[in-house]
Amino acid sequence: MVIELRASELALRPWRDDDLDALLAAYRDPVLRRWTRMPVTSPDEGRRWLSRTQQDWADGRRYSFAVLQDHADGPRLVANVVLKGVTPERPAPEVGYWTASWARGRGVAPRAVTALSRWAFDRFPQVTRLDLLHQVDNVASCRVAQKCGFVFQEVLPARPPFPLDGHRHTLDAA
Repeated sequence: MVIELRASELALRPWRDDDLDALLAAYRDPVLRRWTRMPVTSPDEGRRWLSRTQQDWADGRRYSFAVLQDHADGPRLVANVVLKGVTPERPAPEVGYWTASWARGRGVAPRAVTALSRWAFDRFPQVTRLDLLHQVDNVASCRVAQKCGFVFQEVLPARPPFPLDGHRHTLDAA
C-alpha cells in the first residue's frame, strides 16, 4: 500500500510484514501492554497482529499506521496510530494510538494523532467527528487528547477488557 503521511520528522505508513521485529520490541514494554487490548508477546502473535492490520485496511474499516522517526541508523518505529470503526452505522470513528517506551515524552503521540485525524477528515468526508477513548487512570492519554484539540465529553462506564471507567474526548471536523 503506497500511502504515507508526514508529521514533522515523523512518517506514518501502513504496517508491513518486515515491521515484525520492531513491533515485538515495542511490546516488550509492560506499560504498553497494560494499555492495549491485544498484547503481542511472541513472533506468532506479532505475525497475526500484522496480518490483521493488513486485512483491516483491505476491509476498509480500520486503518493502522506504523509511525517512524528518522535516526542515524535509519527509520525507527516510535508509535502506532489507528482509525477504527469507519462505518455508516457509527456516528464517529475512534482514534487510538500507542507510543514505544523509547519515544515517550517527546511529543510523538500528539503529532501522530493530529496527522491521522487530518487524514481521516480528508479521506472520509462523511466523518464529521472523531472519538478518542481511554481509561480514566491513563493521564498521559488525557494530555494527548487535549494537545490534539479533542474535547472531553463524558465518563464512560467500565467495559471489558478495561476494568475502570473511561473518558471520551471528541474532535470535530474543521
